[in-house]
Amino acid sequence: MSTSMTQLAGALPDSLVKPLVCLFLFGLTALVRSEPYLPQDEGEVLEKLRATAFDPGAHEIRELRARLTSEPTNLSLACQYARCCIERSRTEADPRFVGRAEAALAPWWSLPTPPIEALVLRATLKQSQHEFTNALADLDLAARIAPGNPQVWLTRVTILTVLGDYADAHRACLPLAELAPGLIALTAAANVSSLNGSAASASGLLRNALTANSSASPDEKEWALTALAEAEGRLGQAEAAETDFKSALALGQHDPYLLGAYADLLLDKGRAPEVAEMLKNETRADALLLRLALAESAIHPPPPDFREHLAALSARYEAGHLRGDFVHQREEARFDLWLLKKPRAALQLAQTDWQVQHEPADVRILLEAALAAGDPLAARPALDFVQTNHLEDVKIAKLAEQLNRP
Repeated sequence: MSTSMTQLAGALPDSLVKPLVCLFLFGLTALVRSEPYLPQDEGEVLEKLRATAFDPGAHEIRELRARLTSEPTNLSLACQYARCCIERSRTEADPRFVGRAEAALAPWWSLPTPPIEALVLRATLKQSQHEFTNALADLDLAARIAPGNPQVWLTRVTILTVLGDYADAHRACLPLAELAPGLIALTAAANVSSLNGSAASASGLLRNALTANSSASPDEKEWALTALAEAEGRLGQAEAAETDFKSALALGQHDPYLLGAYADLLLDKGRAPEVAEMLKNETRADALLLRLALAESAIHPPPPDFREHLAALSARYEAGHLRGDFVHQREEARFDLWLLKKPRAALQLAQTDWQVQHEPADVRILLEAALAAGDPLAARPALDFVQTNHLEDVKIAKLAEQLNRP
């Protein structure tokens, strides 16, 4: 789900699919330390875990995993378990569940033409690693095998939107409108239009769609409200955007992407203390920890935990490099630019990120880094993209104006 994304499409049952392109913008890695941390106080809280013995979601995953252990080639069971893991990864911002989902699909993973359920899930998981070309190839095959599967088209719309291929994304919305009429299809189409020169009309469509689909699920409403708030934010309608972000948060879904998008709006409005308060217990997800650190850096003097958060982010990004994981280069570019004050390093990361995806956030960090590094030519690909696609974004427009000055 993203107009800034990322993080891939989450896999829900085909009757209720919620695009989650930003899912792995919130992927987190284990906090890496040079040596084990030993608390000096036995009462010190190291981490607050959401899952408990009474957590129905965690219980379902344990039960499915136990059944799958004894029936590893049970396709229906494996796909059910994989979907639960993907959804858990979204809500907990924990990529370990994505690894478990992939492991569950191991009997079918390398098949040239796996069963349609496994094929669509394989595309979703490939998307999570930013293997967009491979994911689209799987979706092309899935569309030929099962053109009536709405998840195929929703995931395709999501990936194409991340890539900035709005013409093909619009085309993929057409079958989706027939297969998943209502808020899902309307949000998908409006989201694409909002990035392609029709942000104001797309916002109106989304608001009307929310009113007309009041019985939609909380997941669907949250996606529509988030897409609406982001479109309003890009148009400079900060108050309306904040209202809609708050409405989305009130649905109680705990979506890390939503938290990050709202945090970005507040950071742009200079309300760092509110971001710090909102995200103080959200340090497990790298993308949320980044926004927490950005907020803390804007508070004078910075809170006592700021240096620890800065070190944690450095360690996590370094650990990603050692693993060969370069999925979150956009976030790392923000880290280098605004927290480490290394514009040249940030520009290099932003340029590499631009080779993979073209969301508004990718545009913005490339322009910001090019401006800070004094290299306006480096911003030309993003500036051309903005002009070609008529992307409306007040922050990006101001950056473009600065970069285009003689």
